Amino acid sequence: MPPLSTASVVTALRAAGCVFAEEEAELILATARTPDDVTAMVDRRVCGVPLEVVLGWAEFAGLRIAVDPGVFVPRRRTEFLVERALAAVPHASVVVDLCCGSGALGAALAASLRGVELHAADIDPAAVRCARRNIAPYGGHAHEGDLFAALPAGLRGRVDILAANVPYVPTAEVALLPGEARDHEPLVALDGGTDGLDVLRRVAAEAPRWLAPGGTLLVETSERQEPHAVEAVRGAGLVAGTAVSEERAAHVVTGTRPTAV
Repeated sequence: MPPLSTASVVTALRAAGCVFAEEEAELILATARTPDDVTAMVDRRVCGVPLEVVLGWAEFAGLRIAVDPGVFVPRRRTEFLVERALAAVPHASVVVDLCCGSGALGAALAASLRGVELHAADIDPAAVRCARRNIAPYGGHAHEGDLFAALPAGLRGRVDILAANVPYVPTAEVALLPGEARDHEPLVALDGGTDGLDVLRRVAAEAPRWLAPGGTLLVETSERQEPHAVEAVRGAGLVAGTAVSEERAAHVVTGTRPTAV
């Protein structure tokens, strides 16, 4: 069987509904090692597998992040959370990536800050394995467990940046997600409970015990959920803030532990 041409790859992807068929074809052809790889990758993409999983990587904050099957794919809009974290605590020395998925947030923060103590945690074993690979170049440590229970006790009161890309899709709306997410990403990384804020509230409630004075919690949320997320952060005794990127359609809520007077 002859190798697929660029035109035939584009045609197959476009027929499957891929909006950016030309760009995806270029990435597949550049990543595949053999003609058989091209065929297999196109077949998977046509079947609805996320492009990043087909390729085995995602571009995030200028990095190439490994993405394994069954692991949450980092969204480009979440780069805004990274930018806000670096602006909030530019000299952070201890960083935690909670609900880490692939570890993209932790890797991006460590790449910018350099020399930080980095920890990532997730309840999903597949995510932890993937994150471990992505944060290894920065000396990061990946932990498996439920939120803060996964972290070493010695981090309490020392965390400068607590980045938590928590699941925030309301349970009833998970079925409305695009098939790429609904069918190929773990439910635990998507479903945030009845109003989408169950995990966020748990993180906010416990964050003050882990943050250093002046340390900041950052979570991504939706425009609709933002006021309730702010309420949860304030209720935990943190100084709440919000930031919006219209360009990325991204909403970030922050909570900073007050410094001692």
